[in-house]
Amino acid sequence: MNPRLFLADLEQKPAALDELASRLYAANPFAAVPTESRRVAFVGMGSSRYAAGVAALELRAAGIDAVAEYASAAVGYPPAADTLIVAISATGESAETLDTVARYRGRSPVVAVTNDPRSRIASAADFVVEMHAGTEAGGVACRTFQHTALLLQRLEAHLTGIPHDVEGLTRRVGDATRDLLNRRREWLPPVLEALDSRAGVFVIAPAERLSSAEQSALMIREGPRKPAVACETGDWVHVDVYLTKTLDYRALLFGGSRWDGQAIEWLAKRRARIVAVGQDVPSASAVVRYAGDDDPLVALHTETLVGELVAAAWWSGRSE
Repeated sequence: MNPRLFLADLEQKPAALDELASRLYAANPFAAVPTESRRVAFVGMGSSRYAAGVAALELRAAGIDAVAEYASAAVGYPPAADTLIVAISATGESAETLDTVARYRGRSPVVAVTNDPRSRIASAADFVVEMHAGTEAGGVACRTFQHTALLLQRLEAHLTGIPHDVEGLTRRVGDATRDLLNRRREWLPPVLEALDSRAGVFVIAPAERLSSAEQSALMIREGPRKPAVACETGDWVHVDVYLTKTLDYRALLFGGSRWDGQAIEWLAKRRARIVAVGQDVPSASAVVRYAGDDDPLVALHTETLVGELVAAAWWSGRSE
């Protein structure tokens, strides 16, 4: 793992997204996957499971029985011909995900979503969908996370038959990503100052975009090795608000939940420092806006870059 190469991986996001959009325009990567499955089980670990959690929620909203499971779980859906297994692993070598695939192989159709079509998970699956995220030289799953989430959006359209311009969405996400990268000298310094605390960073996001909080917190733990945890916005007042009374609480808030107001009220009352992303919050110490942030889908696939760039900056400083 290398902080400078991690930053370079982040800077290559727009070009990688442009390539992914072109590939999605050319063909549906899930075209061979059966659409008659009664149930869908996403399995993966870490970033893979974060992306899957949102995808499963969206499929349930469309009327499909879907779950996102830890690949390490000892139990899950029983194997069946009408249960589609979507196994996600950027490297294609995650031990837990390979173990789950072995349990279902030959008894349920298995789709492997991976960045390496020559990996073991690709060899074990019935269908293979490549992420096309390129080599992540920094050793951290960042582009693969973003590509996974967009590809799962395309899978949703494939399984439901609901038209969805995922190709156009990918282009818009690329534009939003460029905007954040191009203006980071303006917005990143105040964000770094506002979030810097020995107590760590507390990342908050709506249920529909919980993966943004989870991935951002992981990046801060994985690179600079600082404490960071994720929480869902509505749940925050039930499980996390207590820490605002005893810690130097710094919140990275991804806006857009109908429960933002109660979280912001408590944060302001307890004099916690807030970095608001995607919406203007008068009590915030810093606000980050970007092109297209009023579109929840653009936000879902873009906003983690804020946490990733925070992690890259802190990680680089720590290594030096």
